[in-house]
Amino acid sequence: MLISQFFPSLLSLNINACQVIAEAVRTTLGPRGMDKLMVDGRGKATISNDGATILKLLDVVHPAAKTLVDIARSQDAEVGDGTTSVTLLAAEFLKQLKPYVEEGLHPQTIIRAFRSATHLAVKKIREISVTVKKDDKKEQRELLVKCAATAMNSKLIAGQKEFFSEMVVEAVMMLDELLPLKMIGIKKVQGGALEESHLVAGVAFKKTFSYAGFEMQPKRYDQPKIALLNVELELKAEKDNAEVRVKSVEACGGSIQTSVGSMTDDVLGRCEIFEEVQVGGERYNFFKGCPRSHTCTIILRGGAEQFMEETERSLHDAIMIVRRAIKNDSIVAGGGAIEMELSKYLRDYSRTIPGKQQLLIGAYAKALEIIPRQLCDNAGFDATNILNKLRAKHAQGGMWYGVDVNNEDIADNYLACVWEPSIVRINALTAASEAACLILSVDETIKNPRSSVEGPPGGGRGRGRGRPHAH
Repeated sequence: MLISQFFPSLLSLNINACQVIAEAVRTTLGPRGMDKLMVDGRGKATISNDGATILKLLDVVHPAAKTLVDIARSQDAEVGDGTTSVTLLAAEFLKQLKPYVEEGLHPQTIIRAFRSATHLAVKKIREISVTVKKDDKKEQRELLVKCAATAMNSKLIAGQKEFFSEMVVEAVMMLDELLPLKMIGIKKVQGGALEESHLVAGVAFKKTFSYAGFEMQPKRYDQPKIALLNVELELKAEKDNAEVRVKSVEACGGSIQTSVGSMTDDVLGRCEIFEEVQVGGERYNFFKGCPRSHTCTIILRGGAEQFMEETERSLHDAIMIVRRAIKNDSIVAGGGAIEMELSKYLRDYSRTIPGKQQLLIGAYAKALEIIPRQLCDNAGFDATNILNKLRAKHAQGGMWYGVDVNNEDIADNYLACVWEPSIVRINALTAASEAACLILSVDETIKNPRSSVEGPPGGGRGRGRGRPHAH
């Protein structure tokens, strides 16, 4: 008796907690999304509209709400983009299910319906996604540039997306088949305009030491041999020197020496060109044309430090997306188009099955509309009007129609080149659905009284301090 009375209310509290998390990132979605300014305990300010970054900086204590933070992080680690979408989807799934939970529908029934809906949605994405021919290098490059530009659309650097998307694709193309992320270095140099950022085909690092008469030395060497010494040449932050050595070994070959006694040819690294260049107020050393591994460094310029940090995060997202697009060569249209198509497909499918599953798959379909709806809300459009147009268009077979943020209307986003790798959407759907099912399957939160100093258990409901049962 006790459990059945208590169970819906705890679940409702958990669902409410997840809604609060989604509210924090809701307004950052899409090209017209707003940015958040977060200040930590030490007063350090961070400006970002990357869902994962915002959630990482929030101090979330509610155990159920932490699930949403985790899926945003996993989306960031796996595909790099779509972190806000995945949080919104999970919260919207729960919101649509709340009435059913409160009416006493068993969570396992809901979970079963959601799993089958996710399976159908992923299958549908795979069916309708467009595969790009890898043989045609020019076409593949165009696709990658479009995907990178779509990832940057919602970022602070959206105004320079053409410039940066070319740079990102160029950088990823320089890597070997495994596309190791750590071989793309990003160095931030304050000052100058964003457009002064550039890509170095090789290793670049801040000049680490000076010696008497260094101004007289040549600033460029062709085909130099490089000695990597684990010897302190100057008192300086050892962390910088260690990073330089490791990077140089991976790129130029050779091995790190602890003494200068045996400088034979085989322990020396090599590269095509070594040069010293002034970048802003700093002097940088560039190793270009490294034989061992394909590496590159992006030198970022810009005014405020927070702005450059956000630019670095935006480039990281774009680099991840380009890597994913190379590995998984199928794409879908963004801007809410794929969500509307899946929503229509699942709504049609739900009408063909009897029982509770029909209602639940219908709820899943309705929840998918949160993405185009939020895109409209963030741009200041009438969401109901645009969603009605979209539903009508998709019913007539306009598969790739989504929100057109520039003209307050709907448009074929495939023709408008708003593309993203299908893996981003597949990952977002599966992660959001898993998180919703996980939260639904929890019927009680119990806090271990021994591990907390807060006093006896049995505090407020659903705040992580279980309620003692009346035996």
